[in-house]
Amino acid sequence: MTVFSLQTRPAARGGAGRAMIGLIGGLALGAVALNPLLAAARAMPEGFAELVEKTAPAVVNIAADRPDPWPTGMDRPEHRMPRLPEGSPFKDFFDRFFDKPEGAPEGRLPPRAMRGMGSGFIVAPDGYIVTNSHVVGDASDITVTLNDGTEHQAELIGRDRKTDLALIKIDADKSLPTVSFGDSDEMRVGDWVVAVGNPFGLGGTVTVGVVSARNRQINAGPYDDFLQIDAAINRGNSGGPSFNRDGEVIGVNTAIWSPTGGNVGIGFAIPSNLARSVIAQLRETGRVARGWLGVQIQSVTPEIAESLDLGDRRGALVAEVAAQSLALAAGVKPGDVILDFAGKRVDDARDLARAVAASLAHAKVDMALWRTGKRITVGVTVGRQPEAPEMAMAETGRPMRDGESRLDKVGVTLAAVTPETRRHFGIDDELTGAVVTAVKPGSPAAQRGLRPGDVILAIGQEPVRSPDQVARKVRNAAAAGHKAVLFLIARDGQRRFVPVGLADA
Repeated sequence: MTVFSLQTRPAARGGAGRAMIGLIGGLALGAVALNPLLAAARAMPEGFAELVEKTAPAVVNIAADRPDPWPTGMDRPEHRMPRLPEGSPFKDFFDRFFDKPEGAPEGRLPPRAMRGMGSGFIVAPDGYIVTNSHVVGDASDITVTLNDGTEHQAELIGRDRKTDLALIKIDADKSLPTVSFGDSDEMRVGDWVVAVGNPFGLGGTVTVGVVSARNRQINAGPYDDFLQIDAAINRGNSGGPSFNRDGEVIGVNTAIWSPTGGNVGIGFAIPSNLARSVIAQLRETGRVARGWLGVQIQSVTPEIAESLDLGDRRGALVAEVAAQSLALAAGVKPGDVILDFAGKRVDDARDLARAVAASLAHAKVDMALWRTGKRITVGVTVGRQPEAPEMAMAETGRPMRDGESRLDKVGVTLAAVTPETRRHFGIDDELTGAVVTAVKPGSPAAQRGLRPGDVILAIGQEPVRSPDQVARKVRNAAAAGHKAVLFLIARDGQRRFVPVGLADA
């Protein structure tokens, strides 16, 4: 480690040098007295030894054995043995290098167990341990090594792939040291964090850093809400805890961002406030039951907000309401923008997804909606999320030529939804509107990803049933000075709002 120090030179003439040093010192002392930030900096901790001594005994190493996905008689692509002729001087060398057992066929390797390493932490004295789902998922054998070096076989209690959390249990015949969850919502960017885990199987490794960012989305799952930290975490740290200065778990280390696979100071931890509720359900039932409304949603973009006269660009835009859903029963409609859910502000689609998922089934809550330029409130009962939402798939066909009309303002060619166009584009029987048969390259519609086979169901929050209605509403929007129109389209069994700019043509 390089250490830089401040040095002073002797005064060259008289007391000029001493006067300058005294002036600088006076300014520094005055800054400390007047600036509370500098005063706080002087109170930085000298170390984290006491915190580590208190928490490290509850952090464990986890080894998870999985069966070889390449069974006997199949080539393992990443370790395929070269085929060498009998008597080759290199044959014995390669047999030893690939650990080929006597009698195994040429070019093949026997099955072997795959071992993954990870970390975890004890949350109950009777042996319940939190870790990542990807650490223990599909493992045939899970071995936990405690801080004192003893090994124990673990049972998988439950796992949740959507948040990458899992709960396992060991029987150690004694009361075990534990750690508890803290409040991750209280963590600020710049707050200290201490990570403890098992990187590269080394065990008992401590790294220190700060919270670099909050609410990170890394496309790991539908409920991404990671804390970004710069405490070094590497392979094997997965499932281990990140502590605040009070020794409370405020994150479960899960992923790193790295072009090389090594640590580059960007790690991600599942916030404790999300982990706490998931782990509680896994302990009680072995699975996670989430709330469900029965709507397809998307975030509000500036274009969408402008199209709906929504001054504050926020909320979750409802693209589709499932049949026989509780949202439908509550009167929620496509085109509604959900602004608040159960008294909590909704900034984007992720906010709503997390809020609904965290709600208890059968709970009754109020939602604030933006509809046709007004804010309204509806009451809705939260349902239970299905295990796997059904999705009807549709196939698109080739563009039609007969009976089409062009809409140059957005750059699409439209046709009516008829029995013929239904057959050509695989349009579901219940859909009505105007079908896109061609998209002009470089047009506003092309820039927004519209394509042949899309069915325009509504403009803004008003349904359309023909190409003429689409054209009329687009002309009205242009005349009113709007820069874009909001199309509700159906594609591949899903509905989505797409803001499309208006060209000068």
